[in-house]
Amino acid sequence: MLALLPLLRTRWGRRAGSLGAVVRPGAAGAGAGPRGAMSLYRTEARGPPRSPGFRLFFKNEAGHYISPFHDIPLKVDSIEENGIPTKRARNGEYENLFNMVVEIPRWTNAKMEIATEEPLNPIKPDIKDGKLRYVANIFPHKGYIWNYGALPQTWEDPRRKDKSTDCCGDDDPIDVCEIGSKVLSRGEVIRVKILGVLALIDQGETDWKLIAINVNDPEASKFHDIEDVKKYKPGYLEATLNWFRLYKVPDGKPENQFAFNGEFKSKAFALEVIKSTHECWKALLMKKCDGGAINCTNVQVCDSPFHCTQEEARSLVESVSSSPNEESNEEEHVWHFLGK
Repeated sequence: MLALLPLLRTRWGRRAGSLGAVVRPGAAGAGAGPRGAMSLYRTEARGPPRSPGFRLFFKNEAGHYISPFHDIPLKVDSIEENGIPTKRARNGEYENLFNMVVEIPRWTNAKMEIATEEPLNPIKPDIKDGKLRYVANIFPHKGYIWNYGALPQTWEDPRRKDKSTDCCGDDDPIDVCEIGSKVLSRGEVIRVKILGVLALIDQGETDWKLIAINVNDPEASKFHDIEDVKKYKPGYLEATLNWFRLYKVPDGKPENQFAFNGEFKSKAFALEVIKSTHECWKALLMKKCDGGAINCTNVQVCDSPFHCTQEEARSLVESVSSSPNEESNEEEHVWHFLGK
């Protein structure tokens, strides 16, 4: 089996052997463009589905447990052969390609998230008062209206005030709304083009929502910036804004607020946001900032103080247990009409 080699450089700077993805040379995508990202990763479920103890762990192509938060590379073009970036990776066409971890498939309601405070950060159910959380159905929608997930190797620092929103981060990886035509699966790792971003302000915290499209979507070639979403999917951005504005109202909470009066910002703006959150993640992994309760255990960021061996990672996963008799609460099939 070929050895895993650290990348020499990433799109945004320093050696990535210390702060970035480790990718097997010759792996799918190394010289074949953006297809086949999921072939590099697979998932392993532990615990009963639809229970508080359910966890979805990630493995790399070699079958080793990894963190989807810390070990999956942010950038798709950070792939090398024999330590040298491939020609395709250097092409401008690939400069706007990022890996996305799918947490919640479109049209589903269960709130699932990367467990930022647990070792190896599996996907887990969001729990409140001991019960599974489900997003409400609000007319005319069913559940989430996009494939929802996050960009790995990003972090919205809750102690760092964003200059453009004047609010601190929400302590999570940056969220992504994938607008392609396919309903994806939980745990898929796909390659997306970034098109723009919305700045949700949630209880005084900045909660960026990237708008992106799967590069393998049949219509992906049409989309290059946020204006293309308005042109080719009319009404989708308005529906997205209303969804985020209202989704907590059925739970008795007020409508959400937005920076920039709810304006969707451009791809260029979004890329700067990603760059900033990636730098925050680097500081987090090197223990150069206060990460609070964030668990930074990783397998592939070799000179991070939080690095662990493959054997230690396996032991961490095997120590996870949940009772098969755990109580779960089923989703309520209710539709809310929030008329004015």
